Amino acid sequence: MDQVVLNFEPRSKEEIGKQGVKRVRSAGFIPAIVYGAGKKPQAIKLDRKELHKIDIHHENVVVNLLSEGRKQIALIKEVQRHPVNNEVLHIDFEYISLREKIRLKVPVVAKGESPGVKAGGILEHLLWEVEIECFPANVPEQIDVDVSNLNIGDLIYVKDLRAPEGVKIVEEPEQIVLSIEPPKEEEIEVKEELGEKEKEEPEVIRKGKEEKEEEGE
Repeated sequence: MDQVVLNFEPRSKEEIGKQGVKRVRSAGFIPAIVYGAGKKPQAIKLDRKELHKIDIHHENVVVNLLSEGRKQIALIKEVQRHPVNNEVLHIDFEYISLREKIRLKVPVVAKGESPGVKAGGILEHLLWEVEIECFPANVPEQIDVDVSNLNIGDLIYVKDLRAPEGVKIVEEPEQIVLSIEPPKEEEIEVKEELGEKEKEEPEVIRKGKEEKEEEGE
């Protein structure tokens, strides 16, 4: 996966601390910190527009941080959000090396239409992320799961997942990722009741018609 380049600026002393962070946000920037690779932690800020370049809904995204012509690869370790409007408040980055493998979690995404779901079954997605190990250049955006052959009662385990070349899944192999469950009893009962109603309606109509004919006589 190609790494997105995010431009950043170092924060001044006046932009550190509670009041300083408020000034940073008011100016349209997001306060952040970057650490790792034996370097001293650095307080930085990013233009809020930079976030449009990446999927900020997921942590553990690999990016390139660029400042004053110098670029270094980093991992988004934590994203702090506002509890009400979900706005990004702060980001933690960790410097990493292209020559060293890293461990991180990536989303698991179901692909295709399941015959079991078409037959009334329910797709239960139990494991939404899996931990992987690979070099930064090989980090996938997600792990896809093909559900187009799954019927009611079928299961997908971690051991069934197909990771891209150079990527190793390090979760428990017997852990269930998703399943196709039979429809709930309430849903079956509702369908049966609807079916019975449809059968009864013609009889009700016939009775009503017969009563009208008798009144006419």
